[in-house]
Amino acid sequence: MPVVEAVVTVPVPPDLAFAVSQTTTPVRHRWDPFIRAQHFVDGATRPGKGVRTFTRSRHGLTMISEYVSYAPPTNVGMKMVRGPWFFEMFAGGWRFAPASEPGHTVATWRYSFRCRPAPLRPVADRIGLWLLGRDIRRRITGYAAGCADPEVVAAARRSLSD
Repeated sequence: MPVVEAVVTVPVPPDLAFAVSQTTTPVRHRWDPFIRAQHFVDGATRPGKGVRTFTRSRHGLTMISEYVSYAPPTNVGMKMVRGPWFFEMFAGGWRFAPASEPGHTVATWRYSFRCRPAPLRPVADRIGLWLLGRDIRRRITGYAAGCADPEVVAAARRSLSD
């Protein structure tokens, strides 16, 4: 199964790094170049295990995903429930760990996927690795910028107080 991963160290502690990753629109648009629209579904108002979200990507593709883990401030995981026809399976996980420098966090983002139809999988997986690899690198770069953006950090801090 193909996997893409990106890692960055950000100058905020793990609880705040995690909170930045969970910001919602319009704050999220300040840092996340991937998402064009995103909202909770099924009446949910906060992230958590079992909660579903609708996401429209910058490519115009849509996905319903479900949190399979939600453990602030260390990790969050999701799986695709419904999405683009060419994904048989898609899942993602983000981990946050203290960096060696105090007050900093190592953020690791990983996506795994399986393309369909099976006969096209060897080619489709290579395309997926390239495209998702490019997207995850752009996205984690934006996330790192968000961790240095006073407006994003302030919104993340407010969410920690809620």
